[in-house]
Amino acid sequence: MEIFQYDFMYRAFLIGIIVGLICPVIGLFIALRRMSMMTDALAHVCLSGVAAGLITGIPPVLSAALFATGGGLVIEKLRKRFSSYSEISIAIIMSTGVALGAIILDLGKGYGNNLMAYLFGSIVAISPNDILIITLTGSMVLILIFFLRKELFSIAFDEENARISRIPVDLINTLFTIITALTIAMSIRVIGILMVSSLMILPVAAAMSIAKSFKNAVVIAVIFAQIAIVIGLFASFYINLAPGGSIVMTSVVLLIGTFVCKAILPKRP
Repeated sequence: MEIFQYDFMYRAFLIGIIVGLICPVIGLFIALRRMSMMTDALAHVCLSGVAAGLITGIPPVLSAALFATGGGLVIEKLRKRFSSYSEISIAIIMSTGVALGAIILDLGKGYGNNLMAYLFGSIVAISPNDILIITLTGSMVLILIFFLRKELFSIAFDEENARISRIPVDLINTLFTIITALTIAMSIRVIGILMVSSLMILPVAAAMSIAKSFKNAVVIAVIFAQIAIVIGLFASFYINLAPGGSIVMTSVVLLIGTFVCKAILPKRP
């Protein structure tokens, strides 16, 4: 096939597979904790990180990861301070991320065109450096999720009971926030800053509407994410569409499809 005659498409599919595996797994825990907006906040912080990377010469994916991790840790601190109104911490970080990014870009004029590739994703601009950073980061995230899966599951469903069970809730919450930040940062190369949170939530929403168990939801969410990645990349190459938009719209169609199928198909007794 013509699409596989280009090295940049191999790189795009490799990153896409990694992103499509990790994003829905992280997204499922985020959805269970009712913190879906946190992904948007950290994505906005990535804007500042990308801007800083473009100006300083640091790989933007790496600088975005550093900024997002810092933003995630601040969110955790603010959540404790505003314990009764924890959503305020997300709004604070989201506003700060956008404002800081605008200021940094204004200081380094002339980087607007490069930034567009990070806002909406770009399969052409993926470099071998990006592959290395994303592969290492993705491997680390998967290992952490594997070893913390039981604790994360317990905290997601009942944080107070987890504390009573002597699970180090604060430490695990901090680690999970860092994992989420790293996942968002490594996904922006293909999906884009403005749409990365959608890939973490839409396949999960579709899976949760039809899954019968947690494990079932994980498998279905990953399958939906991979389908969205593949179709989105094909559409980006052959129809010349933004990869992030194509991937997210495919996820939207899959979500609508699950709703339609659930409404049409008879319920099993």
